[in-house]
Amino acid sequence: MADNEGRRVLVEQLRATFDPASLEFECTDELTPLVDFVGQDRAIRSLQFGLGMHKPGYNIFVTGMTGTGKATAILGYIQRRIEERRGIDAYDIRDWCYVHNFDEPDQPRVLSLKPGQGRELRDHLETLIGEIRGNLSRVFTSEDYERQRRLIFERSQGQAEALMGEAQKKAEEAGFALSFTPAGPSIFPLKDGRPMTGEEFAALTQDEREALVERQRPMTQVVAESVEGLRALEREVAAAVGAFDRSVVETIVRSPLEVLEAHYSDEPAVVDFVRQLREYSVKSADTLRLLAAAPAMPQQIQDMAMAAMPDPFLAFRVNIIVDNSGMQTPPIIIEPNPTYSNLFGRIDRKAQMGTYLSDHTMLKPGAVHRANGGYLILHFMDVITKPGAWEGLRRVIRTRELRIEDPTEQLGIFTPQTLRPEAAPVDVKLIVTGDPLSYFMLSGDELFWEMFKVKADFDFQIPRTPLNAVAYAGFVCAICDRESLRHFERSAIGRLVEYGSRTVDDQQKLSARFGRLRDLIIESDYWAAQDDAPRVRGEHVQRAIEERIYRVNLVEERLREMIARGTLMIDTAGAVVGQVNGLSVIALGDLSFGRPSRITARTYLGQRGVVSIDRESKLSGRIHDKGVLVLGGYLGAKYGQERPLSLSATISFEQGYDPIDGDSASLAETCSILSALSGLAVRQDLAITGSMNQKGEVQPIGGVNQKIEGFFDVCKAIGLTGTQGVIVPRRNLANLMLREDVVAAVASGQFAVYEVSSVDEAIEILTGASAGERDAEGKYPEGSVHHLVEQKLKQMAEAMKRASGPQRNAAAAANGAPEAPGEPPPDEPPPAPPDIPA
Repeated sequence: MADNEGRRVLVEQLRATFDPASLEFECTDELTPLVDFVGQDRAIRSLQFGLGMHKPGYNIFVTGMTGTGKATAILGYIQRRIEERRGIDAYDIRDWCYVHNFDEPDQPRVLSLKPGQGRELRDHLETLIGEIRGNLSRVFTSEDYERQRRLIFERSQGQAEALMGEAQKKAEEAGFALSFTPAGPSIFPLKDGRPMTGEEFAALTQDEREALVERQRPMTQVVAESVEGLRALEREVAAAVGAFDRSVVETIVRSPLEVLEAHYSDEPAVVDFVRQLREYSVKSADTLRLLAAAPAMPQQIQDMAMAAMPDPFLAFRVNIIVDNSGMQTPPIIIEPNPTYSNLFGRIDRKAQMGTYLSDHTMLKPGAVHRANGGYLILHFMDVITKPGAWEGLRRVIRTRELRIEDPTEQLGIFTPQTLRPEAAPVDVKLIVTGDPLSYFMLSGDELFWEMFKVKADFDFQIPRTPLNAVAYAGFVCAICDRESLRHFERSAIGRLVEYGSRTVDDQQKLSARFGRLRDLIIESDYWAAQDDAPRVRGEHVQRAIEERIYRVNLVEERLREMIARGTLMIDTAGAVVGQVNGLSVIALGDLSFGRPSRITARTYLGQRGVVSIDRESKLSGRIHDKGVLVLGGYLGAKYGQERPLSLSATISFEQGYDPIDGDSASLAETCSILSALSGLAVRQDLAITGSMNQKGEVQPIGGVNQKIEGFFDVCKAIGLTGTQGVIVPRRNLANLMLREDVVAAVASGQFAVYEVSSVDEAIEILTGASAGERDAEGKYPEGSVHHLVEQKLKQMAEAMKRASGPQRNAAAAANGAPEAPGEPPPDEPPPAPPDIPA
């Protein structure tokens, strides 16, 4: 009989408690709020490098589990870094504007100005519009303007009358009358000094008509020359009037635009724009005159005219897409909804006269525009789920310029009156947060490496040191101040530290998922408020933890109830051959709990080896299948050195109808097969978990605390007997952070936790028999587990040999070969195989 007491885990090893007396404060209100990262030295160094490297491609991809506070911490870190370097670095912060392009109106120009100059230029030009509009209206409606304009027409009219008089005189000399009408010139033959009537013309003889036509032919040329002369006069008048109007407009706009040009003399792009604006204003004199005359029209006619007329002052308007007025530090932009338009801007349109129109004033900025010259923080999953957003980011980083485009154009969808704004140069430090799997998936893309040369990896756990325990308290202090919560006594901090270790299942680590820790802090304050306590104590933190579990563990309770009622068959007492209580973890979102499962093994003659029923029914994953194959390797190495194994065995998770995966049941499966082969019954008051390798060594597994507690809760529901317990891998002892009620049950002798490092140790605890070791002759001790298994395998091999003899002889006889020697004759039945317990 094996002595298993030495494998009991000591009570003090089941949970790493924290002594609040080790803290040098009574309450967190004595502390300075934490503003730095906790235990993230690797990530901090990566951030420092990435933020300090001002070269293309040195953007930062931040990895880490959700809830580690990456985005919030990064934002705070960047802000502190900027404040620390204020006055050291000269940040190049600019305003960004779009203005009219006089050469290509559908390609608006981009202007980069000093902070505040964009708004200043816009206001100057808006003021100028009002001044010019008023001056134009006053001048174009003045009597002096009308008089000078009338003089131009009067001079032209005299020249036209002289030209027409000369033509009419030539016509009279030729016997014709010439008149000029709005419809064109008309010529008639004369008779007795008056135009000939139709009857008189009809009474003419053929010779008279031909003579009249011959005499009229030279007059055609005279009329044509007169008409051309009149048209030339009209063009001269129009040119003179246009020149006069342009001179008026130029006189009005020259002075204010020259002042504006001088004001922005240090901005060549603005100077060039103002000069083009003056030329444009002069060329638009006709439109400006009509606009000035509009107020004198009836309102209905005025509205129709204005709707049909393009805005002559559109070119004066400045569209500020990024206004950094008053900014002294680079912008830090966090875009929570990174759609294509939210990132790269959009082109708005308005309906007019049955169509959609757009201009440079309808260009809207995106997050990349606002972050230009600074930092843009995005979450990878938010970007990758928005059509075109990730590809757009790649293009911006590669080309280092940003062009506002309609996203539908990239899909080949027709868009009315599309603008092609000039691309703006981009200098932005891109910081993308994501999980490690996303980074791994993207790392195969060569362009990804060119985009993100820096990886900042936030660990989900940090060392459990006295310094980090104090940092936990500083974090609590910061949350209490920020959220106006009650401060925490050191007993509550002790509970939080233990909770941090429990969360990561490690006695030497603390959780770095400060988002979840923040939630627990807020909930603990709530329960302190229910007690009217001025401060949060340890029991309030414990209450918050228990209440959080109670809110979500309905499924766990239902499964435990089904086990207690016998619906799910789990034995917690007695002993059964080939049956072991295995342990698994069920994860349901924010809840994970342990569930016992009955694992059974059956053995029989054959050579199929170990067959997993769950695998054959396609209910198992690849890792579980690997564990079954490892089990077969262990059996072959252990018992198949002298003869081939003649074994068929099936193992099954009974009443398991959901997919299973993982190799943490491979130790339990091995023990169930050893029990079935040896005939030794397995204790049902024990459950076991652990992975194993082909050498029979037990390997650590995950979820050890939930597994132990799951079996404890089942035993408690059915009734604790004092003999129940769980067998776990020795290498998992550092992961034990059991609930206090489980620890108390172990301390009082109602429950036990055993640790093992090999299959031999596990089977000894489960069966109470010695596993056995080979002696010098290679034999196992009588009655040991391995001896019984080996003997059973020998019996099965002999039975297989006897059963296969008649089959071989029958096949040989059919082929004309002699019978195999030493085998029973074909007409004699083979001896019955020995009784093989399942």
